[in-house]
Amino acid sequence: MYKLKTPQNYQSKLSIRETERAVKFVKDTFQKKFIEALGLERISAPLFVKSRTGLNDDLNGVERAVRFDIKEQENINAEIVHSLAKWKRVALAKYGFNPGEGIYTDMNAIRRDDRCDNQHSIYVDQWDWEMVITPEQRNVEFLKGIVVKIVNAICDTLDETKKAFDKIDLKLSRDVKFITTQELEDMYPDKTPKERENLITREYKTVFLMCIGGELKSGEKHDSRAPDYDDWKLNGDILFWDKVLGESIEISSMGIRVDGTALRSQLEIADCEDRLSLEYHKGILQGKYPLTIGGGIGQSRLCMLLLQKAHIGEVQVSLWPDEMVEVCHAAGIWIL
Repeated sequence: MYKLKTPQNYQSKLSIRETERAVKFVKDTFQKKFIEALGLERISAPLFVKSRTGLNDDLNGVERAVRFDIKEQENINAEIVHSLAKWKRVALAKYGFNPGEGIYTDMNAIRRDDRCDNQHSIYVDQWDWEMVITPEQRNVEFLKGIVVKIVNAICDTLDETKKAFDKIDLKLSRDVKFITTQELEDMYPDKTPKERENLITREYKTVFLMCIGGELKSGEKHDSRAPDYDDWKLNGDILFWDKVLGESIEISSMGIRVDGTALRSQLEIADCEDRLSLEYHKGILQGKYPLTIGGGIGQSRLCMLLLQKAHIGEVQVSLWPDEMVEVCHAAGIWIL
């Protein structure tokens, strides 16, 4: 069953037509601010990749990709991407990018197993980005520096949006609270991971929650991460406090990617060592692909936050349970 919040006395700041104009403005503005901050180049990206190459993002390892065969390519099966976490690293090598250079692209995906709620849709649209780094940059301080640049680009976009649409009165903090999942568990040992995120983000407003994927002292994971793209010691989520919903909202999942050592270790922990035979994984072990940092920034999530919406369906077109649409409309939440 889906989970749904209907804020009391909710009223959208913008009409549907104003919202559509504002969505384009936010996307255009952030894209400009973002690429200026990180110096990235736009490239084309795939909607699908070949199955059994290891290129697709496995997310938590249980989500089913949408797969299909290709009529004129015998014995070839393809699958809709979940994200481009791995594909981008291959592209950087193929296109000859050097340390300090990077790419970004518009990524569209279908996540058929995602639970639909205020923040989640089976349709995913995000800016996927990736940058080549040096071995010396595989550290927490470099990661934090990139996070600050992204947060500032988001806040700059909000400032421009408020000038263009004066009904928007959102305030965001540029000051980022950096905290690890273990530190957060130590603070709130009796809370669930989501409750911990809400508590820390309500207090600090802007949070980068680090080290996601491995087990905590409790023996539980804060959240799952595929073992073969992020280094679990050098990754995290950018969270903002969403006043409309009264909870944290994740705008970006990102991190420094695995090197050969981290890849072997995490695949062993996850009992996925069979992946070492896949083309992508062999390429990492052989040093075929560069060391990188990268992530995804949710386009609809960002629009939802900056335009003070109660449901992601107010800024993107997707498929929702009929009952959810009816409840939303009754609460003044107009699903596109």
